Amino acid sequence: MSQTVNELRNDIRQAVGRHERIESTAFTKEALAALCAAVNYDIDTNNLPSKPQMRAGILWKIGELNDDNPDETSNAFRKAELEAIAAALQDDE
Repeated sequence: MSQTVNELRNDIRQAVGRHERIESTAFTKEALAALCAAVNYDIDTNNLPSKPQMRAGILWKIGELNDDNPDETSNAFRKAELEAIAAALQDDE
């Protein structure tokens, strides 16, 4: 059986050293920043970019987008995107 969106988010959180969440919530800016670091998307950690910018950068670095245009990621990650991120993080282990 495939994982739920919440399970995927928690697996990704744990893969980048963040805490699992009981309730289903989107990633915080801090969790997105940890993901950026994990996929080597360079950001200023003292002045975090917007969530759409970080989401776009993450997807760009794992090959899901052609560039890091934040207009492409105005909403939270979709399940297929979460699956791609989780797979990319597992490949790096």
